[in-house]
Amino acid sequence: MRRPPPLPSAPDTPGETDAASERIARRRRATSPEEVGVVSSAAPAGADEDAEGEHVPSSSMDVWRAARARRKALRAEIRRFTQRSRRRRIVWLSALGAVVLLIGGSVAAAYSPLFAVERITVTGTTTIDPAVIEGALADQLGTPLALVDTSEVKAALLTFPLIETYALEARPPHDLTVRIVERTPIGVIQSGAGFTLVDAAGVALSTTAERPAGQPLVEVEDGVDSPAFRSAGLVVRALPADIRSTLTGVRASTADDVTLTLDSGLTVVWGSQEDSGLKALALSAALVKNPDASSIDVTSPDVAVVG
Repeated sequence: MRRPPPLPSAPDTPGETDAASERIARRRRATSPEEVGVVSSAAPAGADEDAEGEHVPSSSMDVWRAARARRKALRAEIRRFTQRSRRRRIVWLSALGAVVLLIGGSVAAAYSPLFAVERITVTGTTTIDPAVIEGALADQLGTPLALVDTSEVKAALLTFPLIETYALEARPPHDLTVRIVERTPIGVIQSGAGFTLVDAAGVALSTTAERPAGQPLVEVEDGVDSPAFRSAGLVVRALPADIRSTLTGVRASTADDVTLTLDSGLTVVWGSQEDSGLKALALSAALVKNPDASSIDVTSPDVAVVG
């Protein structure tokens, strides 16, 4: 059995009764379909009502603003998550740029007048005057070290027959060093023109009317292009300095019968140029033991034959 609702209490005054009646009437109108339609139609144009009863803007301007806000938020998130990789990329690009700048600056400076040749130094000469060589290379003064013309340097040095080899050494910022290796003369060859000083390769170094002091007379068959001359040249270059200074004559008809003559009149039968180092040691020992010997045969370096 349903319990009947309680009776409303009687209003104290007529004004309160009218106010309560008005509130009840408004609630009924709000819940009626007609009033709902009126409220919906009264909503601002371009707005929709979401599930919680709030109005959502639907105009084109509101949609654009919402899309821009979403894009801005998306970009912020991307920047936040890629911050480390961007920082790493900036570091690598900065390092690469510094290396490129350093290399480019170095190359530009090397080819600029900042590294121009101001001094030429010649070393290694004993017979040639270094000042003469420096004068022959004076055209290179003022040229950047990286642009020194090696072909012009070679052409200038070819005019000096005594130069066997040379090397250029750039010493920044302004020095160019030329290291010279002179040819070693082995003796002179007598001809109708006089006495020609030659080295072991047969290169003519100079020709004079008189025989140069301290230079042995080289007598070989078939000239400086023969095997006999090449063998004699190697033998002379293998001699110790003390024996070389006393040498007065070198004879050879073949590559295997080189014979030396010392200023004491001693004859040294050398043979071929093979084992010249051992033969030189054997000759030095034999000279110490036999200072009055007239001949020494070192054809076999193990046993020197003294005569």
